[in-house]
Amino acid sequence: MRIYESLFIVKPDVPDEEVDQRLEALKGQLTAGGATVDKLDKWGKRKLAYKVDKYREGSYILIQFTASPETVKEFERRLRVSDIVLKFITVRIDETLKRLDKRKKVREKRAAKRASAAPPSNPAPGAAVVPGFAAPETPVMPGAPREV
Repeated sequence: MRIYESLFIVKPDVPDEEVDQRLEALKGQLTAGGATVDKLDKWGKRKLAYKVDKYREGSYILIQFTASPETVKEFERRLRVSDIVLKFITVRIDETLKRLDKRKKVREKRAAKRASAAPPSNPAPGAAVVPGFAAPETPVMPGAPREV
């Protein structure tokens, strides 16, 4: 079982009821194939980058699911033959999620090291520390008159 994300664009003139029915049918097909639907987002109507079948805009829908490769093939076949879907893309994201988790753990480990090993307060380089004398708060510019 792998994690996939599928984004597809539906024709803008299709009623929401029909889109919802088609989504339920797709979810039913996925669950019948042994998959689990993790997330379903409707992004709404957006402008397309170029004309697709005489349409300049479309309704975007994103589905994230966990399934086997055979189930994904059947899912894509149904999207391909659907008359309301303009375009679709399905991407496997489980490897990407693993890589992101690994990076996050490395960052947290580095942050914990930095927090535990706080640097000691060192005087400015080249400044001589003389007991009994306080260092001036602002540096004195050479050649400037001094206040006494």
